[in-house]
Formats: sequence, structure tokens, C-alpha cells
Amino acid sequence: MCPAKTIDGQQRGFVIPIGGAEERVKDPIILQRFVELCGGENAYIVIIPTASQLEETGSNYEDVFHELGVQKAISLPINDREEANSDEYLAELDKATGIFITGGNQLRLSTILGGTPVAQSIRKRNADGVHVAGTSAGAAIMPEHMIAGGRTGALPNEEGVTFAPGMGLINKVIIDQHFSQRNRLGRLLSAISYNPFASGLGICENTAAFIDPTGVLEVVGHGSITVVDPSDLSHSSMADANRGEAITLIGLKLHVLGPGATYCINERIATPAS
Repeated sequence: MCPAKTIDGQQRGFVIPIGGAEERVKDPIILQRFVELCGGENAYIVIIPTASQLEETGSNYEDVFHELGVQKAISLPINDREEANSDEYLAELDKATGIFITGGNQLRLSTILGGTPVAQSIRKRNADGVHVAGTSAGAAIMPEHMIAGGRTGALPNEEGVTFAPGMGLINKVIIDQHFSQRNRLGRLLSAISYNPFASGLGICENTAAFIDPTGVLEVVGHGSITVVDPSDLSHSSMADANRGEAITLIGLKLHVLGPGATYCINERIATPAS
């Protein structure tokens, strides 16, 4: 699934996957940057708390955004596919300058939102210039292919990852979150072993990739982003591996990027912070 098409002359909005556990009070650098992009005090933030099964998640984020100076922040409590057809919710998305997808269970996101008018609206609004951020599960669902699960550990293997369709806001990366905190290098490498078309982004907690309309990401926050660049991959044994067998990958590049560093997704060029 490719990102929704932009109208001639329209600049696509930022796509902002967050690795989870973003700071919301003491030094909310990621959320503050998101708010500024969306218009500061004039921002209209729509929150999608579907991934979470906690009733207070949406209202908690409303409070967070109000504390950051946003006058209008509204949560849409979408808990089933019927609610994802709501004309009232679609009208709120039409007014949004920013959309924020919370953490929780990414399979709740894909099974409840997948293919619905709400999901279609999020894609279209991003193509219209609206910025979309997502944390944890909300980050995982952003690409065309979503990591739905997999083993922890540093090494890839044949059973290392499971996929589900994502939202397709971006189609040249695969995203994993809580990356170093949950030891997920192996499952990101397993994901890349299937097809070297996409770069892998392993995003640490309290860290975000601010991906601009040209496909350049900047690392924002207090952790790092591990980039798995498969452009020079010369061999993957995934097609021939037996069940649970270790995978051979030859020619991978790996970058570890701290705050301020950038990575051009289209050209696969990493640059240190200036």
C-alpha cells in the first residue's frame, strides 16, 4: 500500500513514529515539537486511542496537549469497526492540523481501523499536509508492512517476526519500537531479511523520527534510532531456512543515530548532527 496521493502543489505532512514512553511532563521535547508543527496554540489535535484498552488514555493525552498550549485537543474513542465509520469522527479529522495515535496493541489498530473510513481519512489528511504522529503501537502501524510480533534477542531467525498490513503512511521503512529497551534487533533484522526494499528503523523509547515530506528523518528525543540499511545486501537465507533456523544476512549496513542526526530514506544516506 503506497501513501495516499497528494494534490498537485500540496506538500505532504510529516510522519512521526515515536518509540514509546515519550516524556509528557518534565521535558516533553517530542510532543512539543509535534505541537509546534501543527500550529502551536492554534493546533487542532485529534487523538486516536484505539490501540489502548484503558478508558483514560484518550483523555490523558487531551490533558497533555492542553498543558502544551493547544486550545483544541479531542480524543475519538473508536473501539469497534462500526465506530470507525462515524460521520462525527470523520468531521473531526477534517478539522485536524495534527493526528496522534496512541500506544497499546497494534493488532487492535489494524483489526479495528484497517480499511475503514477513519483509516482512509488519516491517509488522505496526511497527503493534504496534516502531520501524523504515533507512539509505540501507533508508530508500528505507520508503514505499509507492520511488525505485529516476534521474538526478542539480537539475532535473526526464521520465526523471528510476524507481519500484518499497516496503514501505509510510508512504504520504504519497517518500524520497530521500544527498540533497545526490549532487545528487538533480531526481529527487525528478520523483517528486513524478507525483502531489502525497505530500511529498518529501530526506535528507542522517548525518541522519535520526524520524517519530512521529502523522506528525510531527523532524530528527536533522548535516545537513538538504529537504521538497518539493506541497500548492499548480497545474500539472505530466509527463503531456504528451516523452521526456527538462524538466518544468514551478508552486506547489511547498520547506523546508530543520536539526537539531531538525519537519514534520507530515499537515498539511504545517514548524516551526523550538525
